[in-house]
Amino acid sequence: MKIKPSQLFIAALSTIVLTGAAQAGDASGVWVRDNGESKVKIAPCGDALCGSVVWVKEAKNQGNVGKRVFYDMVPAGDDKWKGKAFNPEDGKTYTGTMTLSGNSLTTAGCVLGGLICRSVSWNRQ
Repeated sequence: MKIKPSQLFIAALSTIVLTGAAQAGDASGVWVRDNGESKVKIAPCGDALCGSVVWVKEAKNQGNVGKRVFYDMVPAGDDKWKGKAFNPEDGKTYTGTMTLSGNSLTTAGCVLGGLICRSVSWNRQ
């Protein structure tokens, strides 16, 4: 049986796509913010990852519990995801990234095409 170049290309492309999707580690779980003020649960939502506030320390912020703060996070390389980040403090949605390193997660929200970013560190609970 002779393999056509187009079949070889499709097989190679499929391997690259599947490998890329498998490179991202598992960011699912409950994460506590480095300042101890809140916890977010990250879980699959469709083909992406989403994160919602599940606990806040301050009673005045109880209205944030249940709010989705990370959504449409899709793999973007080794242990990295890109999507959207909602900031309950200012009510704005930003271009977002999540980067996993062991039991630490760094999230960032950016504006102006990534020129200005604010990052937050989280620890797996």
